[in-house]
Amino acid sequence: MKFLKAGVILLVAVVALGGCSSKGRPKGEAGAEEIGAAGAGGPEIGKYGEGQAGGTYGAGGKYGAGGMTGDPALDDPSKRVIYFMYDSSEVMPEYISVINAHANYLASHPDRSVVLEGHADERGSPEYNIALGEQRARSVAKLMEVQGASNGQLQMVSFGEEKPAVSGHDESAWQQNRRVEITYSGH
Repeated sequence: MKFLKAGVILLVAVVALGGCSSKGRPKGEAGAEEIGAAGAGGPEIGKYGEGQAGGTYGAGGKYGAGGMTGDPALDDPSKRVIYFMYDSSEVMPEYISVINAHANYLASHPDRSVVLEGHADERGSPEYNIALGEQRARSVAKLMEVQGASNGQLQMVSFGEEKPAVSGHDESAWQQNRRVEITYSGH
């Protein structure tokens, strides 16, 4: 009986200590589990991707190759990036018309699809930033679905802090790294 009691106490202590670990989350921020992530994870990639410096990535330059739509308004790189406030996945009002334009295009071109790439700035733990990037991509996807894009046309991926648009450790750089990029695939 003593052995069983000691084992239970040891098990409770191990579980309690395991739940107390914290990894680099800025003070006052919610954890990944609190913003709806299904746990830690995400792509295993280097800080700037394989063999690349910060600021550019992908075959197509700053925002990736992303197959063009043929519509100059949608193919403009400034109309394919949605920026977010610090620690937020709420789409700001100034980007609603951009998201609606892409959603309407997808609704009228059911053979096309997009990848919604969620990103975060470098603050917060890698796990938290992966979850935040996913939440940002999911927010854009929900708005696109409301406007007629089908779920099958939308793929979401989160890179967290791993693929910054610009390198730097100040608010100017962080603003550009908190984003969702809309990349067209398939034709």
